[in-house]
Amino acid sequence: MTTDAVLLLAPRINETGLQLRTAAGRRGLRAHTATAWRAPEELIGSPVHLYGGPLFGDAVGAAFDLALLEPPDDWPARLPAELTGRSVTLTTLAAGRLLRRPMFLKPPGDKLFPARIYPDGSGLPGPDALDDDTPVLASEVVRFRREYRLFVLDGEVLTASRYAVDGDLDTAPLPEDRYRAEVTAFAADVLAASAGALPSAVVIDVGPLDSGRWAVVEANPAWASGGYACDPAAVLEVVLRAGGPAADLPEADRRYGRALPEVVR
Repeated sequence: MTTDAVLLLAPRINETGLQLRTAAGRRGLRAHTATAWRAPEELIGSPVHLYGGPLFGDAVGAAFDLALLEPPDDWPARLPAELTGRSVTLTTLAAGRLLRRPMFLKPPGDKLFPARIYPDGSGLPGPDALDDDTPVLASEVVRFRREYRLFVLDGEVLTASRYAVDGDLDTAPLPEDRYRAEVTAFAADVLAASAGALPSAVVIDVGPLDSGRWAVVEANPAWASGGYACDPAAVLEVVLRAGGPAADLPEADRRYGRALPEVVR
């Protein structure tokens, strides 16, 4: 990373964005909060790293030639059952609408429709709203007792946080959680099984089910994920890799870059 690099934050800055702005200043990195949903003219030509949601990434990514790393849509479906704790398949909206039993349905990437338990597939968006081939992750319904967020860089968990207990927001840094050893051990199993199947900078959520069995919740792009009670300096380290200049991208990560639309400025 060059000395003139900039951390660009979305206009609607959240708590994690505020923490990252402070963390960037402490390491001598300039931070800039955008005032609109477009690339700031004064930053064009500068090496930019981004933190913000998918809409902001799409709005400015091409202008700065960013590589916004995302986990593959089918990653949870390719994991062994002992790590998911449930059946998980990648399907399409067209097929999902034919489901006739309760399933947890979600778009694997952008929030194109609500992620929740659907009594059947009839509640999914129709073809007039979303294309039939829109990807859908369909999971057997389970309940997580607790949920933890892991910020991962080069196969190592740099920082982690509990973020939910029995479905309610309940944050704590992992070192303060009584189950930290179990989180660490399960994370090691997940990362070993995912070698070469995820970008080098990513967020993974895990937790124990009602049965006590540990399972993967999902994976998310680090440049668009909340940090909860994670160490902001470590979160920043992952974000800088996950949402940085394409020219700096490791070769192995190139297949994980988000497809960015061309934006007329």
